[in-house]
Amino acid sequence: MNKQVFPMIFGIVITAFLAAAPLFSQQQPSLRLTLREAVRLALKQNPQIQMANLKLAESEQDRAIARSALLPQASFELATREERINLGSSFGANLPGIPHHAGPFEVFQSGPSFSMPIFDLTLWRSWQASHQAVKASEADQETVREQTVSLVVSQYLAALRAMAQVRAAQSRVDLAAALYAQAANLEKNGVGTNLDTVRANVQLLNEKQGLLVAQTQLKVALYGLVQLLHLEPRQTVELGDEMSFFETPEITLERSIERAYANRPEMKSLASQESAAHLEKRSASASRLPKLTLGGLWSYQGNSAASAIPVYTYQASVDFPLFTGGRIRADMAKADIEIRKIGQQRAQLQDQIALEAKTAVAQLESARSQVDVANQGVDLARREVVQARERFQEGVTNNIEVTAAQDALARANDNQIEALYRYNQARADLARAIGQMEDLYAN
Repeated sequence: MNKQVFPMIFGIVITAFLAAAPLFSQQQPSLRLTLREAVRLALKQNPQIQMANLKLAESEQDRAIARSALLPQASFELATREERINLGSSFGANLPGIPHHAGPFEVFQSGPSFSMPIFDLTLWRSWQASHQAVKASEADQETVREQTVSLVVSQYLAALRAMAQVRAAQSRVDLAAALYAQAANLEKNGVGTNLDTVRANVQLLNEKQGLLVAQTQLKVALYGLVQLLHLEPRQTVELGDEMSFFETPEITLERSIERAYANRPEMKSLASQESAAHLEKRSASASRLPKLTLGGLWSYQGNSAASAIPVYTYQASVDFPLFTGGRIRADMAKADIEIRKIGQQRAQLQDQIALEAKTAVAQLESARSQVDVANQGVDLARREVVQARERFQEGVTNNIEVTAAQDALARANDNQIEALYRYNQARADLARAIGQMEDLYAN
């Protein structure tokens, strides 16, 4: 009986596995994302942002550690030990009539001890510096978020451009196929020539090749977007937006530079770093001052737990630094060097921000005009194709004019796509220059 049942069970398992295999091999459903959704998803799970979050959390813990040095410290000790000491080593020689050693005897001690800095400017300045370090980490986190948004927006716009190129290429293929059919029909009716048909066929094959190239570029752009969003590599993405024109308000150059200086997180980070460096210098200078500390202990002590009695020690100590081997002077000099270095970084960053803002404003103004010109060019090129087809149909000319009109329309379409892409990219570059990427594309 068992010999018959086992093959049946085995066959059922194999059948179920083979039936389920296509389900495992099916590709995940495509994820359709608008630009805003893509940006929000990147801000949520991009690895660079996660690392910036961890760095911020680390600086917050450093601040907590610096603050703990200003607070009372307490501990509880419970110890028992057995000792035997050499009395001769304690007195420097063995004395007559005194044993060479004492013990062994047991020592028991149990109780709390505490310490607390009453006056220590070094610790206070270090805690203040840790506050500025947290602010700098927050600004660095904002910088990473702005950079990530900028990368996602640029990649999404590149994918939109590639998608528009695919559609334009498909439209050109359809037009070339219609013109090839027209040429073949005219040749069949004895109106056209075989040369016209061959020329139209060559044009059709060229447009098909262009379509293949455009489709590949779209795939590559979408692969890059998947990587930036930190999605599963097998996940496919579809674009939920269209390449379009967004009217933007007039932006003066002076105002854009002022906004950039005020909003760029890199400037905020340098300001916090400079404040921290000044506090570090003041902390080094404060280490010349005396430090007042209060401490003590209270415990039970005795030769055993049963014989232990309460004992205590309370003390206040003042530490006057007399000679530190040049450490304080070196710490202050190091802080001065850091302050000067941050000043140089600020000057360099201001030049970079000004260049980015001026470039973005110029490119945006130029791109806005290019979009208008490109739209007019597409309209004229379409009219040229219609007129060339009519002339060819009537036998007034061969299809050389049609082929030339096709090429002109292709160039006009490419110019329109590029103009829209440049405009949207310049808009994003300006937002990045003035530190408004996340506000514009995520909120």
